Amino acid sequence: MGDQLIVKNSEVIELLPEWAKELATKYCSKTANLYILNGNIRDYLPNQTYEEMFDFVRIQEFISDVLFGNRDIIIFFDRSSGVNFLSQDMQKVYLKTLETVYPDISYEELLSSDPTKAFKYLEKYFLMNLSKNTRIVLIIDYAEAIVTNCDIARMTDEDKYSLVTLNRWSQDPIFTTGDISVILLTENLSDLSPRLVRSPSTIKINIPIPDEKVRTSFLNYKDRQNSLILEDRLNTERVAKITSGLNLINLNQLVAESFEGDKPISLEYLKYRKKEIIENEALGLLEFIETEHDLSMVSGHEFVKKRFRSAAKAIKQGRLDVLPMGYLISGPVGTGKSFMVTAFAGEIGVPIVKLKNFRSKWQGVSEANFEKVLNILKAMAPVGVLIDEADAFLGNRNQEGDSGTSNRIFAQLASFMGNTDYRGKIIWFLITCRPDILPIDLKRQGRAEEHLALFYPDTNEEREDLFETLIRKLKLKVQQNVGISDLLKKYKLESSGADIEAILIRAKFNATMNNHIIITKEDLEETIRDFVPPAYPHEIELQNLVAVIECTSREMLPKKFQNLDRSKMVEQIRELKLLLGEINE
Repeated sequence: MGDQLIVKNSEVIELLPEWAKELATKYCSKTANLYILNGNIRDYLPNQTYEEMFDFVRIQEFISDVLFGNRDIIIFFDRSSGVNFLSQDMQKVYLKTLETVYPDISYEELLSSDPTKAFKYLEKYFLMNLSKNTRIVLIIDYAEAIVTNCDIARMTDEDKYSLVTLNRWSQDPIFTTGDISVILLTENLSDLSPRLVRSPSTIKINIPIPDEKVRTSFLNYKDRQNSLILEDRLNTERVAKITSGLNLINLNQLVAESFEGDKPISLEYLKYRKKEIIENEALGLLEFIETEHDLSMVSGHEFVKKRFRSAAKAIKQGRLDVLPMGYLISGPVGTGKSFMVTAFAGEIGVPIVKLKNFRSKWQGVSEANFEKVLNILKAMAPVGVLIDEADAFLGNRNQEGDSGTSNRIFAQLASFMGNTDYRGKIIWFLITCRPDILPIDLKRQGRAEEHLALFYPDTNEEREDLFETLIRKLKLKVQQNVGISDLLKKYKLESSGADIEAILIRAKFNATMNNHIIITKEDLEETIRDFVPPAYPHEIELQNLVAVIECTSREMLPKKFQNLDRSKMVEQIRELKLLLGEINE
């Protein structure tokens, strides 16, 4: 029976999701019997028995009905419900069989939720059925509660028993050849014991968040049930495209809320609820960055804007293959690096999310958080991912003091960033004023391969243009022809974009206190005369020089940096680091 196809007929297998085809192939090869299904396991799954006909079911039903056809013996186990069977008849046979061996054991104990008891009796039952050529499938839900991710020294006796038992089952040829399969269900692989996950006899299969095709099928299914209400400008295909990153449970919730309230789903409602749901699903580890601006609201930095506009054109033409995997954006503080990225998002209409701190002091939690985030990003594609202060946020391969957690996360991120399957679909933006600290693993070709740099305004024209742009951005009313460059020069103020924005905000306050709406030249001069920008001259000089060194185009550099000798800059950088105490003689 193990040689048979595990779905109902050969036509149906072609209609299965890719992960289910993989499970079917692995099962039929009879080379393993322990499977870990991870990822989007709490969602509805499409039970597609015929083309264009869907019936969405839970994963346990999908495995038992679609993959194994409800044949032979299918057993369920978790720490809450204990041992259960697909049917009452299967359970009666189990109890009667074991009653012959354990006449004094109660049915309650034979169906115990304690794995030390349940696994003992299940193993005996497995062995008693080997000669009957019976296929047995054991589905263990919430596997992380049975073989949790922790050091073996900290495991309880029950944890050790469960780990050893499952490992033994996976490696014992008696169970493999006897057609006994064990399927563990967990959302995150990193929640499970690494000894089990990394075992060569364990098959790991990821269930992704549904793609656009499945979301469309689900919405059509709800439409056939007359429970989908859409505004006239929307249809199921467009809703499916907009809701990338949502699973079917989320989608069903949106549909149900709309139907119960007798209110059609609108475009604005979809965008709002998508943001809310994904941020909640990501446990607050992703934050949507919303912008009302495009690149026209960025002053100066013409070379960088040109690069981003070219990328936007490629995206709109569907030429994702020509896009870089990611961008490294450097430059001193206050040059508008984050604003440049959000303006690019406004240019292309692709959502940008900010990756927040996913690290935890508890073992295994950081890896689980990061695994969840990466799965959501895959489903959201196309999406941009902004990592601010990347040099401090991402760490490196050689961090110490956290039992190797940071090293594993770094390796996982580097591998994910370099996966060319996501070129143009997941665009990385690493923002830092210290690119020299960022590990070379992340800024090499194939990861953050496009290196861009922003600098302070270098000419009077650039300062004037920045001033006018900030007025539009802040929606201020300012007296015309105030000559901001002359005022800055008069008071010998070397200013960044952030400094000029701060000056405008303070000038607006002065104007309000002086009882007028329009900011006058006098308001600005009073503000500039009093303004003292944060003074970090050595830090700023260092940030400028490392950004220059990182640049991959001379055209991007301000004139004062274009002809500097590179070796001399390297020596200057070293001297500044010595001065700041970053390195020793």
